[in-house]
Amino acid sequence: MKKLPQDLSSIIHQADEIPGLAEKAELLANLNHYVKQAVSGPVADQLRVANLRQDVLVIETSSAAWASRINFQKPKLLRQLQAETLPMLTAIEVKINPRLAIAARPTTVNQSKISSQSAEHIEALADQVEGTLGEKLKRLAALASRNRQNR
Repeated sequence: MKKLPQDLSSIIHQADEIPGLAEKAELLANLNHYVKQAVSGPVADQLRVANLRQDVLVIETSSAAWASRINFQKPKLLRQLQAETLPMLTAIEVKINPRLAIAARPTTVNQSKISSQSAEHIEALADQVEGTLGEKLKRLAALASRNRQNR
């Protein structure tokens, strides 16, 4: 006979280490939110709480410049965290993780449009040019005219 699927929450709580990992992940998420509110200026967007190990809070940032700015605010942040949330905290360690800069970079969509006059010029040029360049110019002019019709 086939076994029925188990509820995921029951599986998670049966394993010995998984509840501890879930608690630590929740703690780090809450600390990340708290630290971002506690630091001042644009540096809050450039950091992430990475870990809490042996009473040391590990913060990652995208570059050495941001790490310097965080290091200036470290004593105040340490006192604030000790007073309000983590009295056992002994230090804050700042590490550089260049991947944060890649992840934080917004994606841009090319919104360039070809005007109707430019499309006419490209089409006229395509009629005078032979070979693959002429074909590509014709496709570009056709694309521009299609975009104008869709508006």
